[in-house]
Amino acid sequence: MIRNFFRHLLESIKSVKRNGWMTLASVSAVTITLTMAGIFLAVIMNATKLAQDVEGNVEVTVFVDIGTKDKELKELKSELQDINHVDKVTFSSKQDQLKKLQKQMGDAWDLFEGDSNPLYDVYVVKATDAQYIRPVTREASQLSNVFRANYGGNSADRIIQMAKVVRTWGLAAAALLVFVAIFLISNTIRITIISRKTEIQIMRLVGAKNGYIRWPFFLEGGWIGLIGSIVPILILTYGYSQVYGLAAPYLLQSNLELLRPNQIVWILDITMAVGGYLIGSLGSVISMRRFLKI
Repeated sequence: MIRNFFRHLLESIKSVKRNGWMTLASVSAVTITLTMAGIFLAVIMNATKLAQDVEGNVEVTVFVDIGTKDKELKELKSELQDINHVDKVTFSSKQDQLKKLQKQMGDAWDLFEGDSNPLYDVYVVKATDAQYIRPVTREASQLSNVFRANYGGNSADRIIQMAKVVRTWGLAAAALLVFVAIFLISNTIRITIISRKTEIQIMRLVGAKNGYIRWPFFLEGGWIGLIGSIVPILILTYGYSQVYGLAAPYLLQSNLELLRPNQIVWILDITMAVGGYLIGSLGSVISMRRFLKI
């Protein structure tokens, strides 16, 4: 049985090479489909996380105007503590904010030590309950020496709106691309079936089982799907890390964070590989049912 499997495996690899342009077209369709699907999945997963973070968030980040003096800082803290439904006010200097970024992002932010630090001193205002987060933010933003007050709602809302668009139009586009990929793979397998017509007839005459005849075609579709998943895996692995690096400093100022690369990339990569194999296999099954009369 193992010997037969390796024979089928080698035959499927030969067929992938033999079909040239049709194989390339099928692989390209799978690549485009999986890349888009992977991006959509990453957006939806992060939007879900941010929505949950905002829903449970009870902290407002208040950015202090640059050049604010120590006396004014103390007055601002007192004013923040006097806002209704404020539980606690904590000061975090721009050096503390930088250390937080360095801890999360690594050595890339070491360049901003000292006078090069572009961050703001902040007060972290903790509300007594999540339902009061908006009014606390609104009142804090109107105080003197406050550059901006943010609880992360605007950033999260934009990503959530993007996710809604992706969910509506992206899934429809992905479904169409899956159909195109399956169609191309089906036709690629059809060419293989036609080219091996005489061989298949001989196998039938000598009593080969249907499963024995079908296996090479099934594996060929799987190979096409797996090869098509390589580029999406590389794009998502590298691309997500880059996007995370760009977005993290901005979101961190609002006490928000995207899913870290080590939390999501492996999920995306496995999904791409399995998705590619399933698309390829489905294309093979459809082609065999239509053209392989056994």
